[in-house]
Amino acid sequence: MGQQRSLAKAFGCARVVFNDALAARQEAFRAGCKISDSELSKRLTKAKRAPERVWLGEVSSVVLQQALADLNAAYRNFFGSVTGKRKGAKVAPPRFRSRKDNRQSIRFTKNARFAVTSGRKLWLPKIGDVAVRWSRELPSDPSSVTIIKDAAGRYFASFVVQVHDQLLPVSDSEVGIDLGLTTFAVLSNGKTIENPRFLRRAERKLRMAQQALSRKEKGSKNRAKVRVKVAKAHAKVADTRRDWAHKHSTQTIRDNQAVFVEDLCVKGLARTRLAKSVHDGGWGMFTRMLQEKAARCGRTFGKVDRWFPSTQMCSFCGALGGKKPLSVRAWTCACGTVHDRDLNAAKNILAAGRAESLNACGGTVSPAA
Repeated sequence: MGQQRSLAKAFGCARVVFNDALAARQEAFRAGCKISDSELSKRLTKAKRAPERVWLGEVSSVVLQQALADLNAAYRNFFGSVTGKRKGAKVAPPRFRSRKDNRQSIRFTKNARFAVTSGRKLWLPKIGDVAVRWSRELPSDPSSVTIIKDAAGRYFASFVVQVHDQLLPVSDSEVGIDLGLTTFAVLSNGKTIENPRFLRRAERKLRMAQQALSRKEKGSKNRAKVRVKVAKAHAKVADTRRDWAHKHSTQTIRDNQAVFVEDLCVKGLARTRLAKSVHDGGWGMFTRMLQEKAARCGRTFGKVDRWFPSTQMCSFCGALGGKKPLSVRAWTCACGTVHDRDLNAAKNILAAGRAESLNACGGTVSPAA
């Protein structure tokens, strides 16, 4: 309990420093001037000496400096997104942190002199030796560690370490993957991965927990206890899905030299009537894992354009058979070939991925005259 109170104090101090710096930057913007990072650091030093902020000195100074660094990074990402220099989804400006946020975090760098003790505990300045359940051995000395408290009240230590690519032996197999809802994935080699439907299976338990939460009085201790139970139930579903995705993505990368998937618009699909099933499937997480592991293991990973007619095209003769509703699971091409909808799409994705790979390498894609 003592360490939990120390961590809560560190979370709170980092949050106050972040909010004070954000308020200062917003005030400077309204005044038409700019405040530098060094000026914010000087203001932090003065605040620690002020009577109303003297308690900031009870936590590691590195934690407070990293809160300022987080704010600076948030503004850099925001301005980079506005100017188009930052790729990906648009980034909103930083907002004030709340003590009621479900996720709290602090970061220690090497300047804080944190250490992993001989007893396999994590020593943190002004907190002490923290018992850790290690998920794996650290491959190298960490440059920083982030302590995270999630909505379920669990604490995590996330280390930044340097790792080297571990190349796998060359494989002769290449595969295209068609992702779906009825079956999670159909591979061009005929293998299928069933959809585990983790959220659907836990839906009854989640519904009962949510109903119990809705019956508790707002602001009461009983409501706070039940809220943690609801968060734990959701965390269990998310953790199970993530573990499942890690295992299947690792196996897919290990067995194949090249992996190609369709570049699905998951955000768009999540706004349809299939939203719950799309979120439950975790397509984005699975493809991201494939891409990251392929880069580390020396494999080829590629995405096929989302407008590529993988379902409409015959994988045998290349003829287009027109759009087909989801209820059509098999169809016959004019050439007489009978296709399974998903397997045919996976074969087309593999062919398109190979063509794109050859084109990127300067190969000839068009047929010879």
